[in-house]
Amino acid sequence: MHPISVTRLPFTLTESSVLAVIPARYDSTRFPGKALANLDGHPMIEHVYRRASAAALVHGTIVATDDERIARAVEAFGGAVIMTRRDHASGTDRIAEAVSTLPCRLVVNVQGDEPLLEPSTIDAAVQPMLDDATLEMSTLCRRFADPHEFASPHVVKVVCDNRGRALYFSRVLIPGSSAHIGLYVYRRDVLLRLAALPPAPQEETEKLEQLRALAHGIGIRVIETRHRSVGVDTPEDLERVRQLMMEAAPHKGAPYMASRT
Repeated sequence: MHPISVTRLPFTLTESSVLAVIPARYDSTRFPGKALANLDGHPMIEHVYRRASAAALVHGTIVATDDERIARAVEAFGGAVIMTRRDHASGTDRIAEAVSTLPCRLVVNVQGDEPLLEPSTIDAAVQPMLDDATLEMSTLCRRFADPHEFASPHVVKVVCDNRGRALYFSRVLIPGSSAHIGLYVYRRDVLLRLAALPPAPQEETEKLEQLRALAHGIGIRVIETRHRSVGVDTPEDLERVRQLMMEAAPHKGAPYMASRT
């Protein structure tokens, strides 16, 4: 199969490529502009971009945004960006628009507010999709780290069947559940079909868009990981991430920035 060139991207994609897409908007309710928040001289979106790009199974990474400020920041550090419409209700919808004109086999939805994401967790979610052509989607979970997480509505829970497929996601406690990590891998055709489906009642009640997939019979394989990423929802979360990056830095004052080698 000859590669299909995409001139506006700094890499070549084919119908067998794995593409990581980071949906990013400026108008976050709790932390406007957080994608551009400074982490040791670099915008947060750059940290996320470099970590996604460092995953061994990812062939290319793009940011999908509707904001010129974010687009300029991504271009400034040499990243790839695609502009999308402003009226998308979810990151999944934004990614679907970006991917609709691009050839690829799998699409990884990487949250733009997780600058400590381990590249290996992306590979852990991608590998089962490469190994099993019957899988439509995959995601990640981890064991609860703190008893308070059980009751927290900010920690999404997932319960699985005996084959490791998601039965349900919820913000309330589910017996036998794990903590969900909001990273998804879709087959390209499944993503486009999912984005075209109407919201499900469960999705609107729980405010969890992955429930749309389950409501419409799309299976989600759940892979357990030991890594625990830290999302940035508030300025306080950003300070916590700064501290964790400083503690993990090989040299004081130089936070870890993953890059492809």
